[in-house]
Formats: sequence, structure tokens, C-alpha cells
Amino acid sequence: MKLGRRLLLTVSAALLALAVSLPATAPRGKRMVFGGGPAGGTFQIVANAIQTFGPIKASADYTVKAQSSAGSLENLRKIDRGRMQFGVVYSGHVCLGRHGRLKNDARTYENVLAMSHLYGAPAQLVVRKGSGIRSVRDLAGRKVGVGNAGSGAFANCELFFTHMGVWDAIERNAMGYNDAAAAFGNRQLEAFWLFTALPSGAVILAAQTNDIALVDLAAEARKSGFFDKYPYFSMGAIPAGTYRGIDQAVSSFQDSALWVANARVPADVVYDLLSKVYTEAGLAYLRNQKETFKHMNVRNGIMGVVTPLHPGAERFWEGQGLL
Repeated sequence: MKLGRRLLLTVSAALLALAVSLPATAPRGKRMVFGGGPAGGTFQIVANAIQTFGPIKASADYTVKAQSSAGSLENLRKIDRGRMQFGVVYSGHVCLGRHGRLKNDARTYENVLAMSHLYGAPAQLVVRKGSGIRSVRDLAGRKVGVGNAGSGAFANCELFFTHMGVWDAIERNAMGYNDAAAAFGNRQLEAFWLFTALPSGAVILAAQTNDIALVDLAAEARKSGFFDKYPYFSMGAIPAGTYRGIDQAVSSFQDSALWVANARVPADVVYDLLSKVYTEAGLAYLRNQKETFKHMNVRNGIMGVVTPLHPGAERFWEGQGLL
């Protein structure tokens, strides 16, 4: 018995010494979910980029995991409930949600706080050249892709088309950008709507096999009082040459896509994330993912933010002299 006990103690000591001699592995911190969007959209590119950026990926304090979603509204609701910690949400939806003014949804979403401006997302209405569709009202009776149900694209399409009196006059097809581009190419749709950064891969795809045109949306928005009713939208444009066959700039309107966080995310985590992204290396990494981020910089850091900032973001932007 004594011999067996001594042997057990000797083996235990050896294992302990071995464990001590091995290099320590830093424990991974809390898993944080970043809500992106549907395939073909810039939201998912943002989520993937944040997840894979080296300094963020190497953090021992937290892990960021990109998760696809329907888009802006789904992200807003899930972040508010704490099912996602971060995500991309349009400034207009953060504002309307905070005040209980979302379409058919009087709930207030006060746990969603802004971190940073990401980019301006213009509305884009793609049609075929020679289709006779020159305005939103020309869509009456047509088959139109209106974005994923639950997405910011869908919500803003419903908002604008309802304002213009055509929402109930079109044959609506709720689908993601890539699916809509494919359906457009197969002539299953006569037009499709996007609300995303430039250039859109889905529109590039559609333009490869079709002669496309873009409808001027700003003129109709301005004449109809849309900007007066929804002041978080601003004028925008699709520059000439953005897509094949688009030889002149086309006016539109846009919203700001924001990086947001749940209010319960620790301020130190939010501050650390912003500190890593708003570096020369961080911004270069984002720009390499998509040209959309070429205007993203410290100077534009809180552009389009009309709702409260997360405490960690307040601390960061104060340090940058923007507050």
C-alpha cells in the first residue's frame, strides 16, 4: 500500500511539473456576436472584417463571431435583447426604434447604442434600359425585388414606396440582393431595390448579363417632401462608372450605416475595438475588403449619429476631439 501510494505521489508530482513547464495558453474571453446581413450586402462584409482583423482576433479578453442576418432591423431587435452584442444598423432604424416609431412596431429599443459611422448607403433601383421605368410610380403592376423581409433594405423600400403611393401597387418579391440579381437576369423581375454601399456586387452581377439603368430617386424624394418627413435621410448619388452602362451620375438618397452595440457590453471592450479599428492598419484592412470604406476615418467617426453613443464610444471619440 505504501509503495503504491508513493508511486501515485511520484506520478502526480511529475505531471504537475510537466504542466508547469508547458507554455501557458491565454484563455479566450467572452464570445461576442456581431450581426451582419445577407449574402451580397456590405453588412456581412463588415461583420466578417471585424471578426478576422488580426489585432481583434488575437484578443484574449473577447472573441468576435460574425453572424449573418436579414439585416438592419433583425440586428436592431437582437442586439436590443442581448442575443447579439454588436452589429450594423441604419441610423434611421436606431432612431425610429428608440422612439417606438418603427412600422407596425411600437416597442422601444433603448439598449442599442451607437459606436461609429461606417459608410453612407444610398438607395438603388435597378431596371433594364428601355423598360419604360423612369420613376418609382412607373413600377405599378411590375414585379419588383424589395429586399429581404426584416432587412433595412426592405424596411426602407416599404417606407419610400408607401410614401410614393406604390407599395400596394407592385408585385413584391422579398429576397436578398444576389437572389434578386439572379431573378432579374432570368427576367423573373422587372426591377430590384437595394439599400447598400457602393459598389454592390449584386448590381455588378446584374450588369454583366443585362443592360441596366438606375432610377433617379432623389428628385422624387425631394418633390414629395420625403426629406422633410424623414430628416435622417440625406442626398446621395451613384457616381458615373460605378456599374457597367451607368455613364452619368444618378441622384439618390442615403442613410448612414452605424456600428452599434448592446448597452450591457463593457465600455472597455467597445473602447478597445474602436482603438484597434481606427488605426492606419485597421482602416487599411477594411478598405481592402471593399472600396466602400475609403471615406471611413476618424474625422467622419460619428457622422450620421443622432442617438446616444455607448459609454465606451463616448470615451473614445472624446479622446479624438469629436465630443
